[in-house]
Amino acid sequence: MTTSSASPLEVIPAIDLRDGRCVRLVQGDYQRETVYSDDPAAVARRWQDLGAPRLHVVDLDGAAGGAPRNLAAIRAILDAVRLPVQVGGGIRSLEVAGRLLGLGVDRVVFGTVAVRQPELVADACRQFGPAAVVVGVDARNGQVAVSGWREQESLAATDLVRQMEAIGVQRFVYTDIARDGTLAGPNLDALAALVAQTPARVIASGGVSGVEDIRRLRPLGVEGVIVGRALYTGDLDLPAALRAAAE
Repeated sequence: MTTSSASPLEVIPAIDLRDGRCVRLVQGDYQRETVYSDDPAAVARRWQDLGAPRLHVVDLDGAAGGAPRNLAAIRAILDAVRLPVQVGGGIRSLEVAGRLLGLGVDRVVFGTVAVRQPELVADACRQFGPAAVVVGVDARNGQVAVSGWREQESLAATDLVRQMEAIGVQRFVYTDIARDGTLAGPNLDALAALVAQTPARVIASGGVSGVEDIRRLRPLGVEGVIVGRALYTGDLDLPAALRAAAE
């Protein structure tokens, strides 16, 4: 079931990894990268100290290359914090998913493989339990993009959600690629439509620019919101975002 608007919205800082560093991209463009730290574990500790309830870690090299490339940084993050950590990027086999969960990752996020090998996601739900499985729905103009957002599919995001729901997926991260890293605000209409369509939990991602965006998301019934660039630029203060989420 979807999260009630009376429940606190989970505000989840993002840590995007590339070449072992904490970076942010604009609209998923690997040529539009800003490096924020050479020490992702220190960044993770910072968000923990400021009250984050969990972290969202993405292996950007893994997303583009098809297999995790930043395992050392992921291990360092897991060692540095006591928070639940969900990890995505290049998770395209049960072996890799199991390895990450074995390291202490709380949830694994499947993206490309949900489109290309949906049976693998069904197997993951059976093997690891649906609570450990998240499907990332990355949409450009309503259509799914894969392989680090470099390849466009002729599949509507809403259709992917229906397909995944049918095989046991209970949680989705919905990212509007056009908004991601832009500070332009979330795509509220798309999120509202998705929440209305599915009984699964939905985590919003992409475009959050400040505290007002957190307040706008709360009534939609999303379970959480992933925040990235706005935290790193200082446009969004994490404690203020957490207070807004709990109002």
